[in-house]
This record gives sequence, C-alpha cells and structure tokens, in this order.
Amino acid sequence: MDRLHAQLSRFEDAFPGFLTEIVEGSVVATPVTPHHGHTIQGVWAVIEEQLPSEWVLVSDVAFPFDDANEFCPDLAVIPAMAEAENSSAYPPDLIEFVAEVVSEGSIRRDYDVKPRWYASRGIANYLILDSLKGHCVTMWNPGPDGYRGRDTIPYGTEVAVDSPLGKLTIPTAHLPVDPKARPQA
Repeated sequence: MDRLHAQLSRFEDAFPGFLTEIVEGSVVATPVTPHHGHTIQGVWAVIEEQLPSEWVLVSDVAFPFDDANEFCPDLAVIPAMAEAENSSAYPPDLIEFVAEVVSEGSIRRDYDVKPRWYASRGIANYLILDSLKGHCVTMWNPGPDGYRGRDTIPYGTEVAVDSPLGKLTIPTAHLPVDPKARPQA
C-alpha cells in the first residue's frame, strides 16, 4: 500500500490541475473545473458550520480502501483528532460522511464504483453533487453491496441529510450548473 501511495503522489506532481486516484487498480487523473471547486467550497462552508466540534472536513486526501482503490473524496468528515495528525492518507473507516462532485470523467466512479466501497465500509451518508445534471443524490443505509436508500433532489432546493452527526442542511440554489447540463425532466 505504501508503494501504491508513493506512485500516486508522483502522478499528482506530474499532472497539476488534475485530481488523481486509484480506482479498480488504475490510476485515474480527472481535470478539475471551476464549477467543481466552487461546489466544494460552497458545500464545505455550510457543512462546516453544522458539524459538532469533534468532527472536521477534509478534501482531496487519500483514503486507501485496498490495494486497487485509493479514493480522494472531494469532501469527507472525519474525527478532528485524526485530522490533527496532518497526514496525506487516512483509514477509510474514519469517514462518517462523504461527498463527491461529479465531473465528465468521474460519472461512473461517483455513481457506481464509490457507493459500493463507501457503503461496504459503513460510511453512513454519501452525497453526490452533480453540476452536469443540476441535482444531488443522497445515499444512506449502507450495506455490503451498496446503499439501500437513495433520493435525487434537483438543485434549487435544500437537501437535508439525517446523519449520525446530526441533521445537515445543504442549500443548492447557488451551486453552479454546467452550461452543457442536460435539462431535468
């Protein structure tokens, strides 16, 4: 695992402006857009205000799940005591809440691959923020094969996530929508 993490660090240096992860044994580099960053910043600000003091948000740090999967979630809530170690990688079992912002290159990973892994580790809540479709997907009730609960909420409303951290409310009206977004039916 240390060897894999070292390889990933080299890729990050070689591809500035890209988020790199190891997914299903392949190193994946996804370009980051302004909408991606604005979404992370906006959601970070509102979630941070609502967290109990013993929990903190981290972004784009590594969580090695196994030899073939090392994810760098856009937002993850972990215990403040663990974050204080200031590490570049943390055990995924520390994550209580996770959110991913969809980009054109991450659709399958964010909707299909990561929910299975996040749920299998018992991460209580997974939120997908999709500026390509102008909606968010909340997932909860993790099981060994994925999340058993799922709602899709169009941007423009508040998303309420009932989590072990308390009720988290995320306004979506000001989240950016990609100008190429497919209109919602």
